[in-house]
Amino acid sequence: MIRTTIIVLLFLLSTVKIAHSQNDSAASTTGAGVVSSAVPFLSIAPDSRGGAMGDAGAATLPDVNSQHWNPAKYAFVESTTGIALSYTPWLKDLVGDMNLAYLVGYHKIDKLQTFSGSLRYFDLGSMQFYDNQGNEMNSSNPNEFAVDMGYALKLSDNWSGSVALRYILSDIFSGSGGSIGSTISDLKAGQTFAADVSFFYNKTFIKSRKESNIAYGVNISNITGAKISYDGGRTKDFIPTNIKIGAAYTTEIDKYNKVSFAVDLNKLLVPTPSYNTIDGVRYYDNESNADIGPIAGIFSSFSDAPNGLSEEIQEVTLSVGAEYWYSKQFALRTGYFHEAKDKGDRKFLTFGAGLKMNVFSIDFSYIVSLTRNSPLDNTLRFTLGYDLESFRNQGRKRR
Repeated sequence: MIRTTIIVLLFLLSTVKIAHSQNDSAASTTGAGVVSSAVPFLSIAPDSRGGAMGDAGAATLPDVNSQHWNPAKYAFVESTTGIALSYTPWLKDLVGDMNLAYLVGYHKIDKLQTFSGSLRYFDLGSMQFYDNQGNEMNSSNPNEFAVDMGYALKLSDNWSGSVALRYILSDIFSGSGGSIGSTISDLKAGQTFAADVSFFYNKTFIKSRKESNIAYGVNISNITGAKISYDGGRTKDFIPTNIKIGAAYTTEIDKYNKVSFAVDLNKLLVPTPSYNTIDGVRYYDNESNADIGPIAGIFSSFSDAPNGLSEEIQEVTLSVGAEYWYSKQFALRTGYFHEAKDKGDRKFLTFGAGLKMNVFSIDFSYIVSLTRNSPLDNTLRFTLGYDLESFRNQGRKRR
């Protein structure tokens, strides 16, 4: 039983921690190290377009996948109705059967209001349990999912706002049962509710006889009044409440060519873990913030880093992306993601392409890590989009 318990603990450490940061062992020697949370799958870029632009998307031109990046963008989306399905084999160089699936859609009910929704499913792969003699026992299939609904409202010709409500269920102990000891077998699926609040500014203008667009966006996601717990409330963990601020600029090169540039800043609104130094060795304590509530944690996260403002700045990640469109049909994308060394040390380049037909669109993205032995290296994302308005218009033309 001891052997099985160790396997479970190592499994949870590798999946929950690695999904948030590339390397939790990159502990800071000058600050408090990586800021982490439960259910980090909520922070993974789920679609190919944003994933190809260095995880930038708060202010990019609206599309069907805006739910994750900034739901307020739906108020300015061109088509009336759209849906998309994305698939990402996650950390495939470490685990062969871990993946993220994302289904998203929206519908404009009039010129001002848009409803949207998404389902995010994270399959952590299968896990086989053994007894102390090495005999196979039962297996487990840990998984997590989140479902949300959003409402976007156009506030003026240039401004929009949105709220989204989300239900989160994290069943990382699925199927373990009594085979892993009485203490761990008491653990259950964690669940909680959260909300997003976002705003978007979008202005199109003519410059040098060419149509251009400038946009700004902010999205505070996963705001919650209750932490998530796997043991009936005895231990509670923060979820990844996050603030995303972005800007984007789009301009025509000529009649057929268009280019966009985007930049996002992200910060987890989760308290920084404290630490103690014993005999010159630094020990980090994520449980030090156990008595801080989620809302209080949001405010304290701006000023609780041991080294003050300089370390708070290190907790901000940078995403920079570029997108090129030819004739509104073929796209090329690239980007760069940067995270401070003492806060996870994720640094990678992203590339991708997209093809948009009358009804369907196909996109993919690819990650090239700039950090040695990164589990994120070679990550692929695939997205298939479907424009229901274009489909209906094709039907009318045939008649």
